[in-house]
Amino acid sequence: MGSQWGSDKYYKKSLKEGYRSRAAYKLLEVQKRFQIIRKDDNVVDLGAAPGSWMQVLREMTDAQIVGVDLNPIAPIENTAFVTGDFTTEAVQEKIRSLLDEVNIVVCDASPKLSGQKSYDQARAIGLSEDALAFAVKILKPGGNFVIKSFQGEMFKELLDEVRDNFYAVKVYRARVSRKGSTEVYIVAKNFRGRNNSS
Repeated sequence: MGSQWGSDKYYKKSLKEGYRSRAAYKLLEVQKRFQIIRKDDNVVDLGAAPGSWMQVLREMTDAQIVGVDLNPIAPIENTAFVTGDFTTEAVQEKIRSLLDEVNIVVCDASPKLSGQKSYDQARAIGLSEDALAFAVKILKPGGNFVIKSFQGEMFKELLDEVRDNFYAVKVYRARVSRKGSTEVYIVAKNFRGRNNSS
């Protein structure tokens, strides 16, 4: 990473400020713009490795934070971490056992890229749909959801599905995102609740 992004100002800034990756600044930017996380919100971070979003979340809320990833991460003070696949019932039960309720679900995960654009886009949307299904299953009514996705084929269908489940939905391109990237964040506020979702 150092050789490829060594001249990247956010990469350098993350090293200087102690964040585990430059992605930390994306969440900081989303929070500044949309105020999605309050001081008493319990948060689940999907695809949390290497942990930079968990570091930022720890600064934003005094409540509980649980990170989930297929890969283990180095501990972050006053947070919990579950190693496993968040789409499985066993991992979901573990998360529920750690939290009284879930106010926020965030996901900055990306699939491993093959370089084949349409295939990678389909896998990215699939991952986003899995994260949305998780959020719908675990969020309390009125909760918020932030997910990274990529504009292209099937993006509109994903966006419509998010809108079916949340009262306020915005698409936001972070300034920190690299030039030429189709990366965007879907910021969804005020979960309708399972009984109202389609």
